[in-house]
Amino acid sequence: MARTILFCSFLLVAGCATLTRGTTQSVAINTPGAPGATCVLTSQSIPSQTVVTPATIIVEKGQSNIAVHCKKECFQDGVGVITSSMEAMTAGNILIGGVIGLGVDAASGAMNKYSPETGVLMVPIQGCRAKGA
Repeated sequence: MARTILFCSFLLVAGCATLTRGTTQSVAINTPGAPGATCVLTSQSIPSQTVVTPATIIVEKGQSNIAVHCKKECFQDGVGVITSSMEAMTAGNILIGGVIGLGVDAASGAMNKYSPETGVLMVPIQGCRAKGA
């Protein structure tokens, strides 16, 4: 009986980051001085997504960084990276959840987190006039 309770306890704490932090995250993308830019986000961890800035999106957490490529008329294209890093909680999971918890968090992506906000700089093209302006 005690073994069963101990085993169940292990399963309850397995995947701590998955349970407490979740497998998705909100990320904000801005293009200071160039609102209304169209940005394409690509990564091995998420399907390609297109947003118009300023934007806040929900992404599945993953190990890969997210590349951001923004375009807007009369501006040079801007590029940026939404970096992925390891959640601090992962270290505690090794102690509490053991290999099972670490495996659950790794498989779900919950052991990773993205920068919550990314700014992509876009330089205006001198002498360019936007259509309709």
